[in-house]
Amino acid sequence: MAAYRIAALAYAVILIGKDAPDYRHETAAWVVAVVLTAWTAATILLYRRPSARRWPLLTADLVVLVACVLVSRWVIGTTIPRTHTLPSIAAAGAVLAWAIADGRRGALISATLLGAADLSTRGEITQNAVHSDVLLLLAATAIGYVAQLGAVAYQRLAQAARIEAATRTKQRLARDIHDSVLQVLALVARRAESLGGEAGDLARLAGEQEVALRHLISTAEPVGDAHDHARTDLRPALQRFASASVTVAAPGTEVGLPIHMRDEIVAAVGSALENVSRHAGPQARAWVLLEDETTNVTITVRDDGTGFPDARLAEAEAQGRLGIAQSIRGRVADLGGTVLIHSTPGEGTEVELRVPRPRGV
Repeated sequence: MAAYRIAALAYAVILIGKDAPDYRHETAAWVVAVVLTAWTAATILLYRRPSARRWPLLTADLVVLVACVLVSRWVIGTTIPRTHTLPSIAAAGAVLAWAIADGRRGALISATLLGAADLSTRGEITQNAVHSDVLLLLAATAIGYVAQLGAVAYQRLAQAARIEAATRTKQRLARDIHDSVLQVLALVARRAESLGGEAGDLARLAGEQEVALRHLISTAEPVGDAHDHARTDLRPALQRFASASVTVAAPGTEVGLPIHMRDEIVAAVGSALENVSRHAGPQARAWVLLEDETTNVTITVRDDGTGFPDARLAEAEAQGRLGIAQSIRGRVADLGGTVLIHSTPGEGTEVELRVPRPRGV
């Protein structure tokens, strides 16, 4: 864009220098040339900053060049045929900037405004003048379309790079887990099973975790948009938590969410129920309530356990126990949601997860 504007400015200044002695206001023509030069330098510097490529600068760019076009009729006069305006092809710089920044819409609007300004300066509207403005309109629209394609291609390339990086990370973690955690769990399961009693329960839990981890690192799920945005029902995933001590209540109709949202919500609910089994007391019961509120999905996990004082959460985080902070709040925050926790000693705990439903789901 900068290269085009410099070349177009040089052409416009050459034309002004060649024809200026025949203009009605020669001095004014050179003033316009100075304005064009200064504005070209300013736009080259400003457009280098991505944060500046917004409608205020684009509008100012178009206004300055349209003004230079409109003043051409007064400056040139009728002593020579007005085959071109003072900015000449340099005026197209603003239109092309709109096309690159805003795509076809910006190209159509800006090219139409500039074309109308150009035709208004002509004493007589000729076929060649109309052809020039139509050519600018078509070229700018094509450039806007190509710019949009380029932006989409860049986003997809960046997404592909993220997916590749995530896949490599998962493979590395799978190797590390297989070489360390899985072997330890298998050893614990074998040793504890032979001891019987409470150690037998420990063996069962270790065995279950080993199976779950092996499934996690060996499952080859598709990644990317097709997987992340596929719609799935949240209810069956939560019903897996149902047991003699956990009651799950859900609507009678499907609660559809993207797969990645379902997985994060289920993991957060699992962490909340794990806290119940660890801290609420051996006889505590829990209830999981799923509510579909059209724009939000709310999951409430309530128990009738021992509860805890408000200061307990901050104290646990200060001691490095980040189960609620990361496993629950962190997951829900990544989905744009909120977590409310209310607990009273002796009266149990209630954890409310509220997640906004994505548009179109």
